[in-house]
Amino acid sequence: MRKALAPALGAILALVVPSNVAFAADSPDISVTNTKAHLDQLQSIATGNGGNRYTGRPGYKASADYVKAKLDAAGYTTTLQSFSTSAGTSYNVIAEWPHGDANHVVMAGSHLDSVSVGPGINDNGSGSAGVLETALAYAASGQTPKNRLRFGFWGAEELGLLGSKYYVNNLPAADRAKIELYLNFDMIASPNPGYFVYDDNPAGDGARDELVSYFTSKNVQTEFIDVQGRSDHAAFRSLGIPTAGTFSGAEEIKSSAQATKWGGTAGRAFDPCYHRSCDTISNLDLTSLDRQIDAIGHMIWTYAQKDYTGGPPPGGGNLLQNPGFESGATGWTGTTGVITSSTSRPAHSGSYKAWLQGNGRSSTENLGQSVAIPATAASAALSLWIRIDTAETTSSTVYDTVKVQVVDGSATSTLATYSNLNKSAAYVQKTLDVSAYKGKTVTVKFVGQEDSSAQTSFVIDDVAVTAG
Repeated sequence: MRKALAPALGAILALVVPSNVAFAADSPDISVTNTKAHLDQLQSIATGNGGNRYTGRPGYKASADYVKAKLDAAGYTTTLQSFSTSAGTSYNVIAEWPHGDANHVVMAGSHLDSVSVGPGINDNGSGSAGVLETALAYAASGQTPKNRLRFGFWGAEELGLLGSKYYVNNLPAADRAKIELYLNFDMIASPNPGYFVYDDNPAGDGARDELVSYFTSKNVQTEFIDVQGRSDHAAFRSLGIPTAGTFSGAEEIKSSAQATKWGGTAGRAFDPCYHRSCDTISNLDLTSLDRQIDAIGHMIWTYAQKDYTGGPPPGGGNLLQNPGFESGATGWTGTTGVITSSTSRPAHSGSYKAWLQGNGRSSTENLGQSVAIPATAASAALSLWIRIDTAETTSSTVYDTVKVQVVDGSATSTLATYSNLNKSAAYVQKTLDVSAYKGKTVTVKFVGQEDSSAQTSFVIDDVAVTAG
C-alpha cells in the first residue's frame, strides 16, 4: 500500500445480506498453512535477491514467475503483462479460470511488489498470497462458476499504482464493460491487526455489505475505511466498476476502542514495520491472515455464482470511461488542465475532478467524452456531482455558466445550465434524461463560460451515463 492515509473510521453495525446475492452452498476454509507457505517462498525470494521484491529488481520478477507457475499448474490461462516504469520493467500476472460466462467477469487482485528497503511480506505479500491460494483452492474445488473468474497480481503499486492503471487503461472498452466487480486485498495480516472494509465506491456497496455480513457471521466486528486512491482498486473505480476490499491496517495508530474490539495493543501502529526492512516473515498475525483469506474465499465462491443476466449493463451500469477522473484525462477530451488533482477545490471522491473556470477573466473551457447508449435500454440518464463557488456578489444576475450538452452529429443540445446563482458549499447531484439518444453514439460535453468580473468555479466529479 502506498502513501500515508488519515482515515475517517466509523464503527459498523451488523448489516443484512443483500437480497441480490446468492450464497454458495458453503463458504470455503482457505488453507492458512498453504498461504503461509507462499509467504515463506516470497521471503526466500527476497532473501536471495538483495532483501526485497521491488519493481525492476530480480526479486520482483522471481515473485511474478512463482505466482504464474502456481496458476499455470492449476489450469489457469495466465498472462505475464510487461510494462515500463522509472525503475525498469515491471509485470502484472493475470490469471483467468477458463470456465463461466466471459461476458460477466468477477475479479480479485493484490499488488505483488514490495518497497525497496525490505521483502514486503505483509505489504503486500499477505494479500497476494491470499488471492493466490484462493485461486488455487477454487481450481481444486470442482466448482462450476456461473461467471468468469479473473485474478490480478499488480506490479509497481509502490510507484503509484502503475500496474493496475496499465492493465485497465489497455483493456478494450468492451472488455472493461464485462467486469462486474473488482475486489482488492492490500495488507491483510498486520501484526497488530484491525478489520477494515473499503467504503469509497457507492457502486460497490453490495460487495462491501457482503464482506461486513461475512465477518459478522464469524463474530468479527469491522469498521469502514475510505481508502480512495491508496490502492489498486482505484484504477477500476475510476471506470465506474464496483469495487470493495479489506485491509488490516498500516502506519495508523490503533485506538483504545479498537484494541477493545479486536485485541492487540492500543497506541501502537497496526503495522509498525510498514514500508520498513522489518516487514519480514515474522511481521504477520496469522489469525488475521486466516480470517481474511476465508473472507476472500467467501466472496469468490459467492460472486462466482451471482446472476448478472437481465440486470443493468456490465461494469455497474456506467457507460463512461474514467467517470471519476482518477486516471487523469483517459477517456476525456477538451481543454488541457481542466482535469486536476489540485487541492484548492475538493473532489467529490478520490483526488481528481474536472474544474471548469475559476479564472476571473473572459474565457471558455470544455470537456467531453463519446459514449454509445444501447438501443435496447428502456431509459438512459446522465448524472453528475457539481460544486459551485463564486466571488460574484449579486443574487440575481447570471455572469458565469456551465452548460451540460449532448452532441449528436452536427446537432448540439443543452440539457441544463448552471451559473453563479447556483452556488453551493457542498456537492449536489444532478440527473438528466438522455433517453432520446438510445441507439446513438453521442458526446457528453461540459462547457464553462466566464466573464471578466469575479471568478466562479464549476467543479464536476463522478459523472455517469446509465441505461436501464
